[in-house]
Amino acid sequence: MAGKLFEYPFDTVKVRLQSQPDGAPLKFSGPLDCFRQTWRKEGVRGFYRGLSSPMVGAAAENAFLFLSYRTTQNTMRSLFFPYLGKTDALPMPALLVCGALSGTFTSFILTPIELIKCKMQVQNLVLYDGSERSHTLATASSRGVIMTNVTASRSSPPMPHTQRYIAMSVSPTRPAGAFALISQVYRDGGILGFWRGQLGTLFRETGGSAAWFGAYEYVSGLIRRRRISSDGSPASSNTLVESMAAGAVAGISYNLSLFPADSVKSRMQTESILAADGVDSDRGFWTVARDMYRSGGIRALYRGCGMTVMRAAPSSAIIFLTYEYLKSLDL
Repeated sequence: MAGKLFEYPFDTVKVRLQSQPDGAPLKFSGPLDCFRQTWRKEGVRGFYRGLSSPMVGAAAENAFLFLSYRTTQNTMRSLFFPYLGKTDALPMPALLVCGALSGTFTSFILTPIELIKCKMQVQNLVLYDGSERSHTLATASSRGVIMTNVTASRSSPPMPHTQRYIAMSVSPTRPAGAFALISQVYRDGGILGFWRGQLGTLFRETGGSAAWFGAYEYVSGLIRRRRISSDGSPASSNTLVESMAAGAVAGISYNLSLFPADSVKSRMQTESILAADGVDSDRGFWTVARDMYRSGGIRALYRGCGMTVMRAAPSSAIIFLTYEYLKSLDL
């Protein structure tokens, strides 16, 4: 939970950079500009919009991820490697498969959580897009940011139904809340509407978790083999500092492996709010990926990657430190 509070502002900036619509001038020139504008126009609260969703799901996400990783390891060991001892490590290809499967299972939990989170993180962007205030307020109203006590143009054409994320009681400084968005997602798309962007999450988590666990197992094993114990044999376990170092490498590997899939996923989940007029907000994964590449090249698929990698290293180090400590208690 503490880790989420630390890293969430960076996640907000990442999502806002990823969600900038095609065919329109970029709102932010880079991460620092996004930080500056968010601070100036929204204050510290702007960085924490949508925090409730991942805070609720963070514990369940990590618990399920590690539980499924251990479960797939035990299953793999009993089915394909019965000759290995209980403390013997599985071959690296088997560990990669276990990591990939755990990510696949976890992706179905993450997508609905990230859908609401991403929508809340970008809602305020429609309030300062640089256009005339009356037009902005009218557009914001039709996209889920109802304005009260303001004069908005009545001549603006209505937005498509799927783009009307309308909250019941919001003001110019209070866009739609989580429950209002959940209700609107259900009205627009039913239960399946909560899994918009699932293919992107699936790619990211399957490949990313294989890289995450694989990098951790490889680096921690490499450190153990290089550190000689008192009896002259390789060490049988890692110190907590070594686990943190391996965890930091794992976090970097996770984010570098399939970052474009995360960018496409974020774009899909925020298009109903930020898409330009006339743009289909129900496009599929491959269509969004193609349009992002055509509009901004490979850079469009990696917006926010550097900052994400920087914050992922300490965050992942803490996660694996906690994991190894709890495992050492043999609960």
